Amino acid sequence: MTTLLNRRQFLAAAASLVPAIKFPTDPRHRLSVSTYPFRDEIVSPGTAAGAGKLKLDEFAATIREKFDVYGIEPWSRHFESLEPAYLNQLADSFHKAGLKVVNIPCDVSVKLCGTTEQRDKALTTYHQWVDAAVTLGSPSIRVHCPAGPDPADLSCAVEGLKTLADYGKSKRIVINLENDEPGSEDPARIVKVIEAVDTPYLRALPDFCNSMLIHNDQDYNAGALAVLFQHADNISHVKDVEFSDGKAYRVDMDRIFAIAKKAHYRGYFSMESEGQGDPYENTKMLIAAAVRNLAAAS
Repeated sequence: MTTLLNRRQFLAAAASLVPAIKFPTDPRHRLSVSTYPFRDEIVSPGTAAGAGKLKLDEFAATIREKFDVYGIEPWSRHFESLEPAYLNQLADSFHKAGLKVVNIPCDVSVKLCGTTEQRDKALTTYHQWVDAAVTLGSPSIRVHCPAGPDPADLSCAVEGLKTLADYGKSKRIVINLENDEPGSEDPARIVKVIEAVDTPYLRALPDFCNSMLIHNDQDYNAGALAVLFQHADNISHVKDVEFSDGKAYRVDMDRIFAIAKKAHYRGYFSMESEGQGDPYENTKMLIAAAVRNLAAAS
């Protein structure tokens, strides 16, 4: 009996080491719509509702009909609160809309590389978002990779994110880092932090186009994404263009989908339309390109 009990304990401990995410294989079921590009369409708390603006649950109810995909990536600033009653209502609305939450990008004002008080406050805030992910059935949240006065010093980022990832592990929620801010979140720095923390609960979120703002070079971007997809788990952001200072930075999406395939990436692809034009039409264009690539890869 003692041997059997120890074996069960061993298997349970081993299972807890790796996030238990079962990814769909059908192309459209692997796609989601990020709410970030629709920030002019969706109400954000603390701002005027405006005529014709939708609440997050109301926007979610339109996704299946307008885009024919099954995922949603709700931006943190589109949440009305983190109160349990609201989150439960939101989870119910997503379920009724036939949607799976694939990730929650958390853009919150915290300083994980600040004073001890600021660090503790940041961790408390992020823990609330991890708990929200549990309620909504999201496999992950995305946070920003922190930096102190010297971005080359990784110690505070590694320490803070290890603590956060340990909390994520206790809830079976992955913490993702995105190649977003050129200064503190260039791909090389993200990979160094992830490898230093060394846990399957801290992973990369490869964005198709963001690194073009560091070097406007397709080969650099492709190389960066090849490394990031090796460290990715469940989520990637699909876009074909970024705009900065009036300039357009475009990427070859087919090339990037091929990179993801070569890395044996099996997670979700979230459409994050950027730039000018109608976000609905831009998102449909991204979805069409994603479906074509994923169908060809299957």
